[in-house]
Amino acid sequence: MTPQQPNNPLHGKTLEAILNELVDYYGWEELGDRIRINCFQSNPSVKSSLTFLRKTPWARQKVEDLYVRMLRRR
Repeated sequence: MTPQQPNNPLHGKTLEAILNELVDYYGWEELGDRIRINCFQSNPSVKSSLTFLRKTPWARQKVEDLYVRMLRRR
């Protein structure tokens, strides 16, 4: 049984859902400016970005951190 995490904004969110919300909020161009990784700056797509983020823990952490900051601003 999974313990409840009511204070964790990432709990229950898939990486794809997080990425889609960030793209809707910022757009690819600003997302690429905020997180300087090639998959956001050169021919960005959700599919290619997910592939990279799933293999690269430091990049995924940056995306998750930006998502949490975005939620606080809302």
